[in-house]
Amino acid sequence: MVYRKYGSPDQLKLEEIPKPIPGDDEVLIRVHTSSVNSWDWDLVRGRPYLARIGAFRKPKHSILGADVAGDVQAVGRNVTQLQPGDEVFGDISGCGWGGFAEYVCARADVLALKPPSMTFEEAASLPQAGVLALQGLRIGGPIEPGQSVLINGAGGGVGTFAIQIARSFGAEVTGVDSTEKLDTMRSTGADHVIDYTQADFTRSGRQHDLVLDVAAFRSVFDCARALSPNGTYVIVGGSTARIAQAMAMKPLISVFRSKKVSLLLHRPDKKDLDSLIELVEAGDLVPVIDRQYALRELPEAIRYLGDGHTRGKVVITV
Repeated sequence: MVYRKYGSPDQLKLEEIPKPIPGDDEVLIRVHTSSVNSWDWDLVRGRPYLARIGAFRKPKHSILGADVAGDVQAVGRNVTQLQPGDEVFGDISGCGWGGFAEYVCARADVLALKPPSMTFEEAASLPQAGVLALQGLRIGGPIEPGQSVLINGAGGGVGTFAIQIARSFGAEVTGVDSTEKLDTMRSTGADHVIDYTQADFTRSGRQHDLVLDVAAFRSVFDCARALSPNGTYVIVGGSTARIAQAMAMKPLISVFRSKKVSLLLHRPDKKDLDSLIELVEAGDLVPVIDRQYALRELPEAIRYLGDGHTRGKVVITV
């Protein structure tokens, strides 16, 4: 699925292109499944304009798709850890994207072997959203059993992973999202759920050791009210305006309120992915898949994610 200019998801077109050839440190993957992330939505539209860094006038990569799962077809001459036939998955955004296609080349060192217990759909849903959730929960330091964690936007891809990971650390978890996602948050292990259309978590009077904000459309000062003394507020996503505000207000909040504000930037990490695999194999982490689409239906899948109604992950079957 190829696009060559910013705009509507409808411009994504199914095209025949040459099969890629792996470099010395790469493998050729036959893609079984991939998944849609918020970056795909941003990069298709070219908004916010932060998504255009390094490629302001036209997209840098004509084929999107960061999360892939499939089997190795060929390996470069320097690759020793993988061989043809291996079932692998990973986040390839750091080495060229291209997951929305039948074949893609990626560096061997960003890929993990797919556990036999995981389906290709589950594997493709895990890398980017799962790693973001894990990194966001740990950014203020290790979570201790009994600590209180609130996740704003807990019903989506990152949020459903974050609920389960926080619970595996022994935290008491509160999930915040829309009415239609309350059951999803409960089913993934949230101890408490809040419907943001009916209640304001920043004015409930309850304070939390960590607020993980996947939505980030509320004022930073509002969210700081929900923090306990020395608590940490972590922004994982949201509007450019809120992210800018967070960075501007961070020194004031830290100085006058003894609370920390952090912005989590996307950073694929193979070790973190391995940690998630351990949680999956232990039964502590189960990917939540909302919908599956065929590759040709990618525009519809991206639009569905952009509308904000996803409960868990959206998977593309190739």
